[in-house]
Amino acid sequence: MTAPLLAPGYLLLRDAVSTPTAYLTDAALGLTEAAPRALPQDFAVAMASHVVDGGVVVKLLLITGLWLAGWGAARLGAVAVPAAGMPGQFVAATLAVWNPYVAERLLQGHWSLLVGYGCLPWVAAAVLRLRTGGGARSDVAWWPVLFWIALAGLTPTGLMLAAAVALVSCAAPGAGRSRWLCAAISLGAAVLSALPWLVAPVMAGSLSMTQAAGVPQFAARAEPGLGTLVSLAGLGGIWNAQAVPASRTTLFAIVATAVLVVVVATGVATAMRSPAARPLLALAVVAVVAPALMATGPGLAAVEAVVRAVPGLGVLRDAQKWVALALPGYAIAGASTVVTLQRRVPRGVTAAVCCLALLAVLPDLAWGVGGKVTPVRYPPGWATAAALINADPRPVAVLPPDSMRHYPWAGDAPVLDPLPRWVSADVLTTGDLNIGGQTVPGEGVRAREVERLVQGGARVDELARAGVGWVVVEGGDPPGLALPVAFTDDDVTVYRVGGERPGSSNRGVMIAAHLVWLAALIAGAAGMLATMVARRRRGAVY
Repeated sequence: MTAPLLAPGYLLLRDAVSTPTAYLTDAALGLTEAAPRALPQDFAVAMASHVVDGGVVVKLLLITGLWLAGWGAARLGAVAVPAAGMPGQFVAATLAVWNPYVAERLLQGHWSLLVGYGCLPWVAAAVLRLRTGGGARSDVAWWPVLFWIALAGLTPTGLMLAAAVALVSCAAPGAGRSRWLCAAISLGAAVLSALPWLVAPVMAGSLSMTQAAGVPQFAARAEPGLGTLVSLAGLGGIWNAQAVPASRTTLFAIVATAVLVVVVATGVATAMRSPAARPLLALAVVAVVAPALMATGPGLAAVEAVVRAVPGLGVLRDAQKWVALALPGYAIAGASTVVTLQRRVPRGVTAAVCCLALLAVLPDLAWGVGGKVTPVRYPPGWATAAALINADPRPVAVLPPDSMRHYPWAGDAPVLDPLPRWVSADVLTTGDLNIGGQTVPGEGVRAREVERLVQGGARVDELARAGVGWVVVEGGDPPGLALPVAFTDDDVTVYRVGGERPGSSNRGVMIAAHLVWLAALIAGAAGMLATMVARRRRGAVY
């Protein structure tokens, strides 16, 4: 699935952007007009890219996230349905990794969301171990809960998914830690991990109601021959019809969905006998039904009203991504299928048939979703332009004005502008998106004003007074602006303006909030390691 990413180059596909180096700009810290959607992701990549090439960092995290999803699903199957054994774990792992949700999010470029997705079964298993008290009491520590929630918290959505799974898992019966203590641990870990994007809107005043305008465009979508509800039950239905594997764009989607649903449904009755599994199975039902309801007329109106009332909840717009909450329940049910059928069919045979069937109905997920998820090489001019701006990092205005770009060297799919992550200067972006011929406005009011000035032929002194230091025109022929040219080639043109804008006075606060998240991640990992070492010294078996 990810083999093409092992080649040299950078992941640049729709929302996925990687560059050789990233910087702790105001945008990376959430101190801009835009909602803090990529915190602390941008902070983490910026820090890591000064040690390892940023392209390697992003590709490694994506591959790790998918690997964790499969391994975690197998572990969760072993915790919730021990009778399934290794055959059941194989089914759970295959189902977690090889499904339309993973394919569509890969094509949409949501690599960090897939990292959070990969943490969900680990979160569930960690909380279930706390509740059931499996093993020596000193072994059942809360460090794994802290670590997995913090790692899922690479993005706000990942953290919300992990927190939901953790709290639902607290409802499982058990003789271990109390429900209230497990819930307190889960919420505490979530709050610590959420500090970067909880603090950012307060520091930057970036809460906006413009996100309510895009609710209908981001609703879940029915696949060919299937209603929205059934598409979601088959873990498909992303809002962007262009980010869908070819096999899901035909009536073959009916067969593929039927296979996945049958594998899961066959094991539900057996899984229900496990008290630990019941809350996660209920969550899976909600994770499918709720996005389907959100795609109806009343549902769209309700979501829009909520986003207008609480602007920070614009994250709810992309309803289909919440189907990830079904992963733990689906994994347990998939593992249970081999138990359901073991009286008639050997468990190994059932596992082999289920795994092969899941692979067969989504063949184009192989090799980077049919060769679409592959690294690209930046033209030499981009490195030159970035170095020029980094030598004198003043605010940058960019043309063309759209947030998504089409570069001939980056394939057919549109991509987010990589410049804001490649330079240490703040790049003024509107955040406007064009979906199905309709423009969904972003939060960049100031960027929109500056773009009007540049496109209107403003002089150097006018742009400088507006706080513009550079103007960059990406791709194609430059529009003949009456500005001093600092660099130009066939791919990018850089104009020097010289305007300045004071940096934010809240950078220290935001860096501290990010360091709290990083400390939670490191503390969780260290605690897990210390627990494993202590357990081995006592000769315990995990």
